[in-house]
Amino acid sequence: MKNSDIGLLMVAFVWGLTFVIVKESLFYISPFKFLFYRFSLSFLLLLGISIKKLKNITVKTVKYGSFIGIALFCGYGFQTVGLQYTTPANAGFITGLSVVIVPFLSFALLQKKPSIYSIIGVLCAVVGLFFLSFQQFDMNYGDFLVLLCAFSFAMHIILVGKYAPFYDPVLLTMVQIGMVALLSGVLSAGQSSVINATVIEALIVTALFATVMAFLVQNMAQKYTPPTRTAVVFAVEPVFAAVCSFLLIHEVFTVRKIIGCVLILAGMLITELKKQSDSKVKR
Repeated sequence: MKNSDIGLLMVAFVWGLTFVIVKESLFYISPFKFLFYRFSLSFLLLLGISIKKLKNITVKTVKYGSFIGIALFCGYGFQTVGLQYTTPANAGFITGLSVVIVPFLSFALLQKKPSIYSIIGVLCAVVGLFFLSFQQFDMNYGDFLVLLCAFSFAMHIILVGKYAPFYDPVLLTMVQIGMVALLSGVLSAGQSSVINATVIEALIVTALFATVMAFLVQNMAQKYTPPTRTAVVFAVEPVFAAVCSFLLIHEVFTVRKIIGCVLILAGMLITELKKQSDSKVKR
């Protein structure tokens, strides 16, 4: 496993860990208001980091960074609204379907045909997601919105894979995060919120680790890791979320969930076989 894959795996770990933290804060603040504060703080942090690079920012960086940001915002937005009409279990499973969508979008938009190892890994991860998240299914309006969320997150991975190799990762990350902050601010206008220690802690942790560091790492890592493999690595996020929920808030960890976790991890390892076989051929 190369460094870019390890970086993406760490991103999945951070997102899985912060799921519990964010869940606690949403008792006091609306989701879109939380996203506005989170991404605004992240934007300011990145602005401070990249202040000397701003003179090198190009129109194309702003353009493509905005496209990436819109896809990311749609993912969060559809998921947030969809959760009001469906169960967290359904939402978790359907969101995870982005791992299936990415190979098709990658082939259609980037002309990158997934390997047989990637396809098997994807299918294995989806079955794992089913065991980990799925309880019962009755398609409703919320499920449809979360399906749009899955398409949006898949498109985000595709766009990052397409543009990250050609543009400064810090500037590209700053623009996409700024776009999410802007759109979240528009939708959260007029919404009330309670800012307490729980919310502040969640904002600091998610802004610094789950946003600035996570998306910087993703933009840098996807210069070397193809979109389909990125999607499979990110499928490990609910595994980390389940483990963290068990350790931090003592959520029940059933045999079914353990099977799901094992299958998702197996899916990630199967995609690694293609790279190992390629390296042997080169040697």
